[in-house]
Amino acid sequence: MNVLLILGHPRTDSFCGALARAYRSGASDAGVDIREISVADLEFDPDVHTEEPSEQPLEEDLIDTQRQIEWADHLVLFYPNWWGTMPARLKGFFDRVFTSGFAFSFYDEDEGAGHEALLSGKTAELIVTMDMPAWVYRWIYRQPGNNAVKRSTLGFAGIRTTRVTNLGSVEDSTLEQREAWLEEVTELGRSLATGPESRSTRAKRTLTTWLKALRLQFYPMAWVAYSIGALAAAGSSSVFSTTAYWAGFGFLFFLEATTVLSNEYVDYDTDRKNTFAGPFTGGSRVLVDGELSFDELRRGIGITGVFTAVFGLAVVTLGAGSVLAKIAVAAVLVTLAIGYTIPPLKLAYRTLGELDVATTHSIGVLLLGFLVLGGSWRDPLPWLLGLPFFLAVIPSITLAGVPDYDADRAVGKQTVAVRFGIDGAALVAAAATLAATITAVLLGVLDAVPGAYGPAIYLSIPHALLLFWLLRDRLWGKNRSIPGQINVLMATSLAYIIWFGIVPLVELL
Repeated sequence: MNVLLILGHPRTDSFCGALARAYRSGASDAGVDIREISVADLEFDPDVHTEEPSEQPLEEDLIDTQRQIEWADHLVLFYPNWWGTMPARLKGFFDRVFTSGFAFSFYDEDEGAGHEALLSGKTAELIVTMDMPAWVYRWIYRQPGNNAVKRSTLGFAGIRTTRVTNLGSVEDSTLEQREAWLEEVTELGRSLATGPESRSTRAKRTLTTWLKALRLQFYPMAWVAYSIGALAAAGSSSVFSTTAYWAGFGFLFFLEATTVLSNEYVDYDTDRKNTFAGPFTGGSRVLVDGELSFDELRRGIGITGVFTAVFGLAVVTLGAGSVLAKIAVAAVLVTLAIGYTIPPLKLAYRTLGELDVATTHSIGVLLLGFLVLGGSWRDPLPWLLGLPFFLAVIPSITLAGVPDYDADRAVGKQTVAVRFGIDGAALVAAAATLAATITAVLLGVLDAVPGAYGPAIYLSIPHALLLFWLLRDRLWGKNRSIPGQINVLMATSLAYIIWFGIVPLVELL
């Protein structure tokens, strides 16, 4: 492993310099190849005088620095925390060295806005001194300097920070404390013998990455609909203790996982171009950010697909429902879920993706739960229960296409927002919102689904009015032609589904 030590203190005889020497001693014991750069010794102008930093000619020392960074597998930065962040000279070093064309590149205009990290595959760690207790900087000040270096600088260039070591308070430290810190940093250098991060850290990072890829925030919606169907068929909460119920849940969970990972794989181009990705839109970005490779994602799709098949077989063989009916519903769910982005159906590319998601996450899984617990597909109950749920899902899945508008249009993905415009997507969301509330209230008043809709369903009315107001303000207002982050609107539309899921779920329990 090639390791580059970067001393960011403007004085080489500082305690940061001593820490760098201690780290080098330990890293030498680890048997890695080491090079060093001291920002204080470099001859360069830290100020950017041109419109673009990349337009300013690099001094010879900075050209050499870029070569050293290209050589390195792992960067170790030593610097003090001044005024909550790094010294000015280190900031100037980043401004001049991490330029477009070296650390990152912007997409061409015809490919959509965005950037590509050019230093992906490298790792880094930060060793930071400060004149406050480390816990105060982390938990009270929320470590602004560390975040700036880790996320906004190194992360933007594709360098993953594996470890941050905060040491303080240096000013109030004793000789024994400083010697202990030097020994700690020496051990950090020695730890490179097994890589830039420990086995436990690697395992934790791998787990975190896959959880991010699975996007678990969207699974509860399907579980709620499925449980409503199971409760409606069985008539009691005893369904949660049956093997058939959990077999169906396993089938849905792994089908959702297979679908999410498949979407990530197929939608790489549109996600790469998406500059407005958020917690609800734009995918998990594990491929775009280089956290997973295409091969790893393919293996993940294969594994979750196998589990989907295993639990699907269990669904068919367990329980008292009609085997043919369960096979038919399961087959339709698989076809719609996988066909959302995967050829030949590619429903999301044909303005059918919104209907696909709304159907599978409401009526589809609700009907499966009803069948698994012995119900009949001819019974109108699961269809009536699923109708307002279906309508309530449409606003959020339609609005999810608004931040993705430019990226989807660039790759020919015909979402509702792309085909009918932002105003059209807002109109669809508003109409579905109104229809969901009216349908649920009428079902409750007419007692068409006995025991499913109590007085709480009337609370969906003010929620619908709030959603209407946000639609008017964000998408029908003066900024309606500028798609972007609409997290508040998305959160409100997703929360709207609760009235048509949680209310009947609680009532049936």
